[in-house]
Amino acid sequence: MKTAIIHEWLVNYAGSERVLEQIIRLYPDSDLFCQVDFLQNGERDFILNKTTTTSFIQNLPNAKSKYRNYLPLMPFAAGRFDVSGYDVIISNSHSVAKGVKKRPGQLQICYCHTPMRYAWDLKEQYLKESGLDSGIKGAAAGFILDRIKKWDYRTAQQVDHFIANSHYIKERIRREYGKEAAVIYPPVDVNTFKLNEKKDDFFLAVSRMVPYKKMNLIVRAFTELGLPLVVI
Repeated sequence: MKTAIIHEWLVNYAGSERVLEQIIRLYPDSDLFCQVDFLQNGERDFILNKTTTTSFIQNLPNAKSKYRNYLPLMPFAAGRFDVSGYDVIISNSHSVAKGVKKRPGQLQICYCHTPMRYAWDLKEQYLKESGLDSGIKGAAAGFILDRIKKWDYRTAQQVDHFIANSHYIKERIRREYGKEAAVIYPPVDVNTFKLNEKKDDFFLAVSRMVPYKKMNLIVRAFTELGLPLVVI
């Protein structure tokens, strides 16, 4: 059985990359596709030092630092991956990975971290943070995201089996795509944690410091409420 794994982009080792690591361990002989791959030699152990197949975006100007700016091109780029020779396609997706073209007889399984945020629930935030929430450029960007949203829905229909990383995402998949999903939580090495039965008097927030996680909103809310908060 020949297997292709489709990932969004390889630029760091974050949450979705930890899931990718485990998928690759399950299918070590698989081939790996992604929009861009800027991992250095010493950072590639988690993908078993695989050579990736990347899209044309890899070679566009400033792609290493501003690859997200090429989001409007990513649906087209995803569709250009040639995965016709594979029996199984596993997409590890929070954006465009599931949008590869599938031929009849192929099986696609999508581990979905979220339906595409830019096109659905965080569209307005994405436009604002990109300085595209007004004017002609804003109107054009909004039009493009609306087109991407339609593409996202359409390509979701070709997925044979969705796997959600939580029950919340399962409900979002049902709401946005009209598809059912099984829930498999992301891998966590529970042996590295110890249960502390003594509870300290504070609230805990654990997250990467990226805009869409809205950690600034959490900090502001707890500051205004005068409640103790520890951020990791």
